[in-house]
Amino acid sequence: FGFQSAPFEPSGRSAGETVVTQQLLSGVDTLSFTNIIILSVSFTCRRAHTLTVLFILTCALVYVTLLEETPQDTAYNTKRGIVASILVFLCFGVTQAKDGPFTRPHPAYWRFWLCVTVVYELFLIFILFQTVHDGRQFMKYIDPNLGVPLPERDYGGNCLIYDPGNTTDPFHNIWDKMDGFVPAHFLGWYIKTLMIRDWWMCMIISVMFEFLEYSLEHQLPNFSECWWDHWIMDVLVCNGLGIYCGMKTLAWLSMKPYQWQGLWNIPTYKGKIKRIAFQFTPYSWVKFEWRPASSLRRWLAVLGIIFMFLLAELNTFYLKFVLWMPPEHYLVLLRLVFFVNVGGVAMREIYDFMDDPKFHKKLGQQAWLAAAITVTEFLIVVKYDPNTLMLPIPFFVMQCWFLGIFLILIWTWRSCKPQQNVELHICFCLILPPPLPPSPPLYSNVFT
Repeated sequence: FGFQSAPFEPSGRSAGETVVTQQLLSGVDTLSFTNIIILSVSFTCRRAHTLTVLFILTCALVYVTLLEETPQDTAYNTKRGIVASILVFLCFGVTQAKDGPFTRPHPAYWRFWLCVTVVYELFLIFILFQTVHDGRQFMKYIDPNLGVPLPERDYGGNCLIYDPGNTTDPFHNIWDKMDGFVPAHFLGWYIKTLMIRDWWMCMIISVMFEFLEYSLEHQLPNFSECWWDHWIMDVLVCNGLGIYCGMKTLAWLSMKPYQWQGLWNIPTYKGKIKRIAFQFTPYSWVKFEWRPASSLRRWLAVLGIIFMFLLAELNTFYLKFVLWMPPEHYLVLLRLVFFVNVGGVAMREIYDFMDDPKFHKKLGQQAWLAAAITVTEFLIVVKYDPNTLMLPIPFFVMQCWFLGIFLILIWTWRSCKPQQNVELHICFCLILPPPLPPSPPLYSNVFT
């Protein structure tokens, strides 16, 4: 619990175990009994316990096979079999999957979420291959209350901050917006700031999503909000305060000394409790320096990250719209919890892949799965309700977006340095065919 793992030798034992064994066998009493216990606890907690998990899993399967009577209920047995298959896969992944960049509070915790990511992607693929009716009715197997069309709540309407016609409570429009989504917005952007670790990128994503809500309110009534709900409550209060607190947390983590000490080496109980709490903080800290203007590759990568973040945000609203899930349903909350645990690892793997491509030659596994999940969710939305997506966009909205895309392209071209222009020229050369070589003259002078 909370010890730095020692490097492993080819024999399978760590270097620390080898030293302890040699010293004990040689009779040299250089280690105290307490240090031996500490090292033993460290080895025990850092091992994957593959044989132990396999033994417990085998005992559970033997119990189900020999001692338990199978119920005569096809639907119940199907659900139970699917859940058991998922649990077996999670047990395999927690003990055998490859570790990611995070090790706190324990590597097994992040291996578990990696396996959950695989299961969720497979579930999305299954939903994608169903008909619209079967996919929506399949949700009844998860919750019998699902599979029924639900009206979306309209957040627009009366947008007066002070309503003089209501003598009882003139500020009732503000209090009506104070629901559970207000702290959810704050907490969500606090965590997103810890993932992205850049103030400018967070503010751009926050403002861009409000523009997306303006642009798509003709498709989803949920996007129809008052102007002060967009820019005051969302951008300034909830999102802005969450980003501010997140940046303060990042500043504290960047200045915090990372000198870890064994739990049993700390003499006081207060120190032990503090050490246990710090187990849930990073083992070390890496400051993200995205530097989008430093090269064309990084600029395009940052644009891709912003695009995928916005697409994942839109999927939250469109998925519950096409699958008929109410906003307060627990599946919506579980999806957000899932992305909280997956997004941090994915962003770290993306940053490592961008910052040091010579060492990190391929995109990390969690980042790959997160991108695949985002695309699959969008494909489900496209398949299940294409009519909503094909609703004509207002002309002035299209003009604004075309203008924004044009300005981004102009800024990309004008801000590129000479070496970046070479990269851009290479990109065009890969697209366009090379020019033909000059043809030889038809007649040559044989006397020259």
